Amino acid sequence: MAHIDAGELLPNEHVQQMAAAGRVTQLHRGHAYAEAGDTFEIDGQRFEVTDVTRRTLGDLTDEDARREGSEDLAAYRQRLERVHDSFEWDDDSEVVRHRFEAVDGE
Repeated sequence: MAHIDAGELLPNEHVQQMAAAGRVTQLHRGHAYAEAGDTFEIDGQRFEVTDVTRRTLGDLTDEDARREGSEDLAAYRQRLERVHDSFEWDDDSEVVRHRFEAVDGE
């Protein structure tokens, strides 16, 4: 369990602010950027990584997309294609889900 910089897990200020507002509670990335139990802060609010799970893009659901700030899986897929120049959706592509939640200060 470590304290990490929010930028290690959440790739930009926009995503960090969506997490701070509770609109993003998980993020899929190409590999593990944190471990369960790691903590990070955004604007003084502490968050804890609660789960890190290997999956494939084909495993993702509309609920996953909503937890990542998209309306549904189709919108999530379009967002990925828009922000990653060479991204092509492949159901067999491996990703890592990082779930996190805000925690009370100590």
